[in-house]
Amino acid sequence: MDKYYLCIDLKSFYASVECVERGLDPFKVNLVVADPTRGPGAITLAATPAIKKLGIKSRGRIFEIPKHIKYEIAMPRMKLYMEYAARIHEIFLKYISSEDIHVYSIDESFLDISSYLNLYKMNPKQIALMIIQDIFKETGITATAGIGTNLFLSKIALDIMAKHAEDYIAYLDEDIFKQTLWYHTPLTDFWMIGPGTVKRLNALGIQNLYGVAHYPEKDLYKTFGVNAEYLIDHSWGKEPTTIADIKNYVPQANSISNSQILFEDYSYDDAYLVMKEMVDINVLTLIERHLVTNHISLFIGYSKDIIPPSRVSRQITNTTNSCRVLLDEFKRLYKIGVNPNYPIRHIAISFGNVKSELYEQFDLFTDPEDIEKEKRIQQTILSIHHKYGKNSVLKGMNYLKRATAKKRNTLVGGHNAD
Repeated sequence: MDKYYLCIDLKSFYASVECVERGLDPFKVNLVVADPTRGPGAITLAATPAIKKLGIKSRGRIFEIPKHIKYEIAMPRMKLYMEYAARIHEIFLKYISSEDIHVYSIDESFLDISSYLNLYKMNPKQIALMIIQDIFKETGITATAGIGTNLFLSKIALDIMAKHAEDYIAYLDEDIFKQTLWYHTPLTDFWMIGPGTVKRLNALGIQNLYGVAHYPEKDLYKTFGVNAEYLIDHSWGKEPTTIADIKNYVPQANSISNSQILFEDYSYDDAYLVMKEMVDINVLTLIERHLVTNHISLFIGYSKDIIPPSRVSRQITNTTNSCRVLLDEFKRLYKIGVNPNYPIRHIAISFGNVKSELYEQFDLFTDPEDIEKEKRIQQTILSIHHKYGKNSVLKGMNYLKRATAKKRNTLVGGHNAD
């Protein structure tokens, strides 16, 4: 059976939702979604197609919008966007089984429609049109669709071609891909090719995917290692992974991470407070999921990239979800790895090698009874959080002036929820 995939994107999703809520046309109104309380450097999370035509990017900064452009600014409402996304997912389920749907992000999904062509007596484009018309009818949101004979081609059809199509639908198979996109630039337009990859390709004299396809594979593997495999496959328009493969994938190693970009520059001591809050939050996640860890890592980004970021990690002697033990370990990482002389703007922590609580293990200097007592307290805090919200139980440090957890507990995805 021939394979056909849809990659459906909700056009300028957050901005479109705000326009629908206001009774506005996103193709005629200049509107951006951003939090002005974060200052002129706040990121514009979304921009309407109308203002994009004037050169305004979705992921720019408020201060980058030229003074002569008149526009509306909408405060992010993440819960509302999630509600719209859920409604649209229900529309997908009207036509396609959940096992044939992969939600890639809040505004983008892959659908395997291969087995539905006979059911609906339609070709792939007709099915795409049926779904995106229903989305608009039910929600007022305009969707675009890429159709491809594999996941990669459907994504590229969406990203590069659909936005130029009158009906916002584009189709690619391997032959059309080679005819139309082998020489396309910039290479960063292609899924999974970032600036770093382009720089290394350029160093080999490669400017486009035709160049990748006809370059000696042995040399590509020397430069890119195992990543050369997907580069080579994609250069020929091939992608063996299916939605079924994605759903059946079980990662060999797991981690739990937490990252935040601070609203302003933080000193060494103030950033240390935020890191402690982040460890506290991650530990609750471990306990809730009955998991333990024995590897930790810390990333610190400095203001305006004045110096390279600090990256430190270590294997610890305990395999645990104890807040006391893990916080002590992160304190050591912080003192070892962070430069106290520069302002800090970005903090990220990670618990690595995460596994079932059955593998919990302590060194000779740790009292298991103390750990068990601590765990019972943490479980009680979790049950209160579930019933009354995350801010129902806070620690003294959360009330300090430079703490961020209390505020972030009211956010969704780091942005205003309501």
